[in-house]
Amino acid sequence: MRLAFVVLGVGVSLFACQKPSANGDDQVDAATAGSDSGIPADFQMLISRSWSMPSDTEGYKCVRIQVPSDMWVTAFRSLSPVGTHHSVLTVSTSSNQTGEYDCTAGSLDNQMLYAAGVGTDDNAFPPGVAIHLAAGTFINLNLHLYNTTDQTITNATSGVLVKTIDAASVVHEADMQFSGTFLINIPSDNQVHTATGSCKVASDFHVFTLWPHMHQTAVHQKFTVTPASGSPTSMLDSDYSFTEQKNYPMVDTVLHAGDTLTTTCSYQNNTGSTMTFGESSNNEMCFTGIYRYPAGGNLMACAMGQSI
Repeated sequence: MRLAFVVLGVGVSLFACQKPSANGDDQVDAATAGSDSGIPADFQMLISRSWSMPSDTEGYKCVRIQVPSDMWVTAFRSLSPVGTHHSVLTVSTSSNQTGEYDCTAGSLDNQMLYAAGVGTDDNAFPPGVAIHLAAGTFINLNLHLYNTTDQTITNATSGVLVKTIDAASVVHEADMQFSGTFLINIPSDNQVHTATGSCKVASDFHVFTLWPHMHQTAVHQKFTVTPASGSPTSMLDSDYSFTEQKNYPMVDTVLHAGDTLTTTCSYQNNTGSTMTFGESSNNEMCFTGIYRYPAGGNLMACAMGQSI
């Protein structure tokens, strides 16, 4: 096993379901099959781990490391070779385990820093905004691996690259949270059905990027903000493709205490089975990733109908 990092960072990547070219062998060496073709000069590898996965198999692999010194992250890039279905990067102040380990979907800390999916582009923050990785804290990279090919994938490495800035350049400390719902029940009738989740804002915060995440029967996502007294305003209203889970940067927008956030996910299911929530790409999800400042709060608070 290999633990690779140059300083620490957070990352998530949900890359999925690409098939390596058939080569007549019964396994694929994925060591150089990732989405990166060398680390760009202005990025550095923050956290990564190696893995292998048999054909037609999915599972979870994690790696946790302790941050050796303060750093301020202002941009993310995912390293997602074939078979990386998704990844989530979280942070905590204590841990009983470090290094690479087998894990589950629930092997997450309460505070989220970054997430990525299939086709997720680089996420660069506005000037003066950064995620603070404090010396002595622990970051955990959770990888959902799903090998849909007919060959074993070996020697793959998934991880996160970042850009950093000096502390003196930081004005606002950011993090990430999810809005959405676990209550998904979509019949297989090829009609458009929706799932909706909402919560109230507990205190003012700024939003600068949104990242929708759903799975293969999803076709559209809408994210709205409704003031305590007023009409809803759409911050995101876009068709969705599982193979292009891009970020949506926006003008810095203040959300106020008492506002209601609502994520509405639309699906068109013709799989032959009712679609419910699940971690596999053969199930569904309904989340809007919210990059925001000031930092603080539970990563799933708004997805559970609580205040954030």
